[in-house]
Amino acid sequence: MEIMTRLLFVFFISVVHLNMMAQNPLAITGQVKCQGYGVANVVVTNGFDCVLTDASGKYTIPYHRDARFVYVTTPAGYLPQRDGSLPLFYQHIIEGTFIYDFSLVKNQRNDDRHLFLVQADVQLGKGEDVAAYAEYLKDMREFINRHSEYDLFVLDCGDIVGNALSLFPSYKQTSDVLDVPMYRVIGNHDMEYGVRSYEHSYKTYEECFGPIYYSFNRGKAHYIVLDNCYYINRNYRYIGYIDERTLQWIEKDLAFVPKDHLVFVSMHIPSSSTKELEFNALLPDETSNASSLYDLLKGYEAHLLTGHTHNNGNVVFNDSLMEHNTAAVCGTFWKADICTDGTPSGYGEVDGNKLTWRYKSAGYPIEHQFRAYPVGASRDYPEYILANVWNWDEEWKVEWYEDGKYMGEMEHFTGFDPEAKAICSDKKRVEYDWISPIRTEHMFRALPKNREALIEVCVTDRFGNVYKVKL
Repeated sequence: MEIMTRLLFVFFISVVHLNMMAQNPLAITGQVKCQGYGVANVVVTNGFDCVLTDASGKYTIPYHRDARFVYVTTPAGYLPQRDGSLPLFYQHIIEGTFIYDFSLVKNQRNDDRHLFLVQADVQLGKGEDVAAYAEYLKDMREFINRHSEYDLFVLDCGDIVGNALSLFPSYKQTSDVLDVPMYRVIGNHDMEYGVRSYEHSYKTYEECFGPIYYSFNRGKAHYIVLDNCYYINRNYRYIGYIDERTLQWIEKDLAFVPKDHLVFVSMHIPSSSTKELEFNALLPDETSNASSLYDLLKGYEAHLLTGHTHNNGNVVFNDSLMEHNTAAVCGTFWKADICTDGTPSGYGEVDGNKLTWRYKSAGYPIEHQFRAYPVGASRDYPEYILANVWNWDEEWKVEWYEDGKYMGEMEHFTGFDPEAKAICSDKKRVEYDWISPIRTEHMFRALPKNREALIEVCVTDRFGNVYKVKL
């Protein structure tokens, strides 16, 4: 009797399994079209697998029970449909629906040369911040209008809100004024806290903005957007980390990208603030397994675009890999229009194929690339002139003149920006006790022979552009 019971139990489980298999088809299908015609060789993904459309634009992709979206990697020459600033390159997978068609738009501009703007850390926490963000966007809107001949889009590197997920709709509605595609990255302050695991932390974000990792193309440039904010639910903590599911997807995605294409990877937390990775680190401000990403990018000229730190900085890892960490839109959390390293609130401007870049300070002309301080402006170095060159890297030159005489290059040092230090010490202004200035590596100093002399600081960027300020 006992044997018979066991046999019946096994048979029952087998029937249930067969019924489940019957309800779950082995594939999802669809077609990618433009103006009614199928588009061939478009990459379609479910976040786990990547396939190409055939000559008629049709695709078949395996069914995966954990997939929440079907989405396309928009090919060069095409654009996705949009809801305001939100690119609609994805569709939510609905239970019982197995056909998902996509309609692309032919890009009316030549995307072989294109521009994109990078912003980070809008960090909306309350209604008055939304109004401040709208004011900031006026500068970006003016920039876009002045470059209307270009194919142009925006990358937002995350921390759209400051733990106020209810402001997602307000952020989107405010961003829609730009009337260009805005590709978003999830930040640590965009996650749900208090949920039981990482896999639950991004559900609200996905409902508003789509998949947490995806890619698209412009000209001969490939763009990858990632989530590297790994929620660990220990006192609401997270670390910078890219999970294996995402790494496997990147590997499959890059298999369709020629080696002569530029690759841009946009994520919230920096990969590293230094050329050498910290040993055995589980950090909230760097990506613990950054070397795994670097390995996948070998063979490409690649640039990492990040935010999170609320300051500006560049790290040149080698001749083919560079990271651009972009300062915060919110400045000092909407209490001042500069960040705690002295960088003005603003955004990066990148010419995607010619590959030049500059930092655009909101409310200033593009020539505003540094701030110079006269003798006495710094309590730390009262006898020195100082310069804060926020988009500096090793290929820039920072020189100075005293009464018209060339005095050489200024001394590079790590220190505080005088204005940021003064603002952060005014706790009534900044409101939050935990705000403090940070030491930055893009500071320079020089000791004049004559305190009353006419001083000129001359900065040359890596592309040969020259910027001057007289003190």
